[in-house]
Amino acid sequence: MCRWFAYISPVEPCLLSDVLITPANSIAKQCSEHYLPGLLPHGDEKELDHTSDALLRMRNSLLNMDGLGIAWYTTAATSYMKDIDGPRPALYKSQSPPINDFNFRTLCENTETHCLFAHIRATSGSVVTQVNSHPFVFGRHTFMHNGVISFFSDIRRNMTDLMSYDSYCNVLGSTDSEHAAALYMTNLTNHGGKAAWQKTYPLQDMLNAMIKTLHQIMELQENKFGDKRTPNSLNFCTTDGTQMVAVRFRNHAVEQPPSLYWSEFAGRTLNGKFPGNPDSADLVNEQAKMGEDERIGKHTIIASEPTTYDEKEWHLIGKNCALMVDNQGVETEVPIPYDEALNALDPAFDGKH
Repeated sequence: MCRWFAYISPVEPCLLSDVLITPANSIAKQCSEHYLPGLLPHGDEKELDHTSDALLRMRNSLLNMDGLGIAWYTTAATSYMKDIDGPRPALYKSQSPPINDFNFRTLCENTETHCLFAHIRATSGSVVTQVNSHPFVFGRHTFMHNGVISFFSDIRRNMTDLMSYDSYCNVLGSTDSEHAAALYMTNLTNHGGKAAWQKTYPLQDMLNAMIKTLHQIMELQENKFGDKRTPNSLNFCTTDGTQMVAVRFRNHAVEQPPSLYWSEFAGRTLNGKFPGNPDSADLVNEQAKMGEDERIGKHTIIASEPTTYDEKEWHLIGKNCALMVDNQGVETEVPIPYDEALNALDPAFDGKH
């Protein structure tokens, strides 16, 4: 499965290299190594080869080397264009794994932001090309996904029929994820055009649009395949630069969705201004400009895997739950309402039915 990392704060910027490259379990290293507290027995968080959960083992043994993308928000355009207010996403995509991408490393070492999306891709079948790398941008809104929409090629045309014209035209690649993003933007803007992408919407509207997108995907599959449909893994995340919504979802009675964690503390451990080190309590950050008693600003990180050594800094988002972060940085986790009749069987793990 893919891996992603999101950071948002109303007051505290992060340096991209601090959060994406420096830690031993940064997203740049998650191409091949994984850390999943709360999903594997304590002490065995990296021992994927011997876990009894075959689905967990299959997902996390994959190499995430099919593309890299980052979107970071900046207010630079507000100084040059009178119709632009608030932060807008800058986007960088590459086909290279992050550890081998010189441009990515140089950019990260000299860029700070209050809102960041980063994604490394493991393709579920679509072409490996820059345009298929996440995140996907619609005006001031950004979207990314870890997982897979089952039978996507069979419902792709049905999904496009539900999209607004401008959202459909903004789909430049062939991934299930970008189509889901376009469907989300259609729902968020009530079929609005490009001008609607420049607006902000209430956080509850963002959540409602996300939930509607989940329902639409499952209903299309039920209508087309009935009992033969299989589960989706839909870890979606979206932001407008000041608010964020992430969902951890799989429509199966007992199987867990892909891993997804959040933290309101890890940003201090990751931030090079402050004492501490993301890899060990025994390591000293000699470059820290702040003292032990200095407080960091309110911030939230949502990530496929923890990126600091201290698992107490992280919370596993519940199965079929959403995490909302408002423009003051307040986090709220809520269950996702849906009809459990839309659950599906997994033939690889449920046996033949």
